[in-house]
Amino acid sequence: MHARPYVLLSCAISIDGCLDDTSERRLVLSNEADLDRVDAVRAECDAILVGAGTVRMDRPRLLVRSPQRRAERLRRGLPSSPVKVTVTAAGELDPDNPFFTAGPGEKLVYTAARSAGRARARLAEVATVVAAGDPLDLRRVLSDLQRRGVRRLLVEGGAATHAWFLGAGLVDELHVAIAPFVLGDPDAPRLLGAGRLPPGSRRAVVDGMQQLGDMVVVRYRFPTSSPADVSSGSLTDSG
Repeated sequence: MHARPYVLLSCAISIDGCLDDTSERRLVLSNEADLDRVDAVRAECDAILVGAGTVRMDRPRLLVRSPQRRAERLRRGLPSSPVKVTVTAAGELDPDNPFFTAGPGEKLVYTAARSAGRARARLAEVATVVAAGDPLDLRRVLSDLQRRGVRRLLVEGGAATHAWFLGAGLVDELHVAIAPFVLGDPDAPRLLGAGRLPPGSRRAVVDGMQQLGDMVVVRYRFPTSSPADVSSGSLTDSG
């Protein structure tokens, strides 16, 4: 039995590797077929995690959209959508954000110990705030999720959070959906542009490819061994 959940990291990128552009409005790269695929993946997970920067900028609802999938989860004795999870070094989040207000399910906020009191003062009515080390310790986050019954965790971003998980060697599966755009913006956020990865790399195994209209989705699996101990972490609230 794993001491942590199975971690599936999912993202959509442009041909030149961008997750978004630099405008104030979020760029949706996925087409409808890919959005439905992501919805199906969400429905099979116990929790969905995004970084605090994504919560602030994208204001995500993180709900299963399909009524049929929600009904199937309820039939299996599960909540209609997975538990929502975010990680924040500073604990500065708005309780009126749709991350907290949309849907009846549980919301978990993991923060650095020094910020936990401030976060609880702001979020106690809308979420459970958990101190997870100082600085914020990703392994403690995953261990606590495991204790709460999370067996399969979907990580949806943003760039800093993706880099944090990948750099820690704590990603079991990676889905990359490639949209037919070249953004050509040197300042646009990229999959690994916001974090530092340790020297060397685990070689991923291609587990499948799928064409969805004008998009291609590549699925990778990683070896189970971890290349680095990032108990001190390097997460910022940028994503």
